Amino acid sequence: MVPAMFVPFPFARHELLLGQGHALYWPAERALLVADLHLEKASWYAQRGQMLPPYDSRDTLERLADAVRITGARRVITLGDNFHDDAGALRLDTHCTGMLEALTRALDWVWITGNHDEALPKGFGGTILPELELGGVILRHEARTGETAPELSGHYHPKLRVDVRGRHIARPCAVLGRGAARAERMILPAFGTLTGGMDAGAPEILAALQPARQIEALMPARGRIARFPLWQATA
Repeated sequence: MVPAMFVPFPFARHELLLGQGHALYWPAERALLVADLHLEKASWYAQRGQMLPPYDSRDTLERLADAVRITGARRVITLGDNFHDDAGALRLDTHCTGMLEALTRALDWVWITGNHDEALPKGFGGTILPELELGGVILRHEARTGETAPELSGHYHPKLRVDVRGRHIARPCAVLGRGAARAERMILPAFGTLTGGMDAGAPEILAALQPARQIEALMPARGRIARFPLWQATA
């Protein structure tokens, strides 16, 4: 049974489910994958005099807990930039600290580190890794240009920007690159509440997914995966 708000699609000979809440669920592994939580981003900006709503960590963790409940996941794998900076864990309030400790106790939790949190603290439980291979798929924070193995990553916070009836709309999306011999690599949307985004067709994203024959944006919509071509090889 497909969980509500999640849509199945094939990837590297596996069935994955992309959620409208920006998480990815891998049923065969009972694993929920999320990228770029950026916990305590608001407090980082507040220290520098820029005031943002201070509830980003609580909202992000509540949505993550909801995704676990909806999917029945037994594992959570985060794809880097879990905190906005190395000191972010020290700024969590007691409520968020309790939520995070409860989640990591209840689940098989893997923290993959990113460029924002290379010195991720060990106090919350779970396993800390620079990258992980699961079912023949490499899980890492930033897509590695030239990689020919299946890969899932984050880092770029891709958003699809389209004009609909005269309105400019931007929505988080995944970006899928297909190469030779069914090689597929995907960049996940950012899961964190205050994460912003880069245009899905930006040169940095297209370059990160090379070599590729085709690159497209993926977005769950009305029970299906909507696909938007971004780039195609000319030869």
